Order: sequence, then structure tokens, then C-alpha cells
Amino acid sequence: MPYTPTALQAIAVAEAGKITHLSLHTATPAATGAAEATGGVPAYARKATTVTAVSATGTSTEVTFDVPAGTYTHFGAWTALTAGTFIGGNALAASQTLSSQGQIKLTITIPVTGS
Repeated sequence: MPYTPTALQAIAVAEAGKITHLSLHTATPAATGAAEATGGVPAYARKATTVTAVSATGTSTEVTFDVPAGTYTHFGAWTALTAGTFIGGNALAASQTLSSQGQIKLTITIPVTGS
């Protein structure tokens, strides 16, 4: 039996409230948050965000990462600036490749589906 729209919205609200920081990754973060970006001047760091759930879809505030040269392919969602719990991640809509230190802006959208 599929979830009702009301149930999907409740799930989206509950999960959105857990996400406090976003990360960038150079490969799939898998189930652990692996391949998180590092380095750079200014140094890479996770960015604080707020995720709002509307119509069973979570959408983050826009964040701007300082990152060194490289190719960034995935994002991650976390409960803290450092350490914390990795909630999950996914591929970026389009990979971003920088030939030198620069910035990447990111807003994530996570639809909640179920059956």
C-alpha cells in the first residue's frame, strides 16, 4: 500500500529537521560520507543549511563552498559541522570541475517517495 501524501509530507518534515550541514564530495559518499572534499585556501568546510519540506520535498537553503581545484560530483547531508551523523547523499545535478581554487554554490532538493 503506498503512503498517502500526508504521510509523505510528515516523513519529509521529520527528515528535513535532522539535516543541519551540507558537504561536497569527489565521488559517491556511499553510506558513510566518504570522499568528502578537503583542503584549499580558504579551506573547505561543510556549510550550515536549513531544509524546508513542502509537498513531500525537502529543499535546502543555498550554500557556498570554498574548494580547491578538482571535480565535485556528489553532495552529502549531515547533522553537524564536523563528525556528526551522515544522513545521506546523492549525485549533483551536474558535476563541477574547477581548475583552481574557487567556489561552488549548492541548493539540494530531496523528494520523499514511498510505496
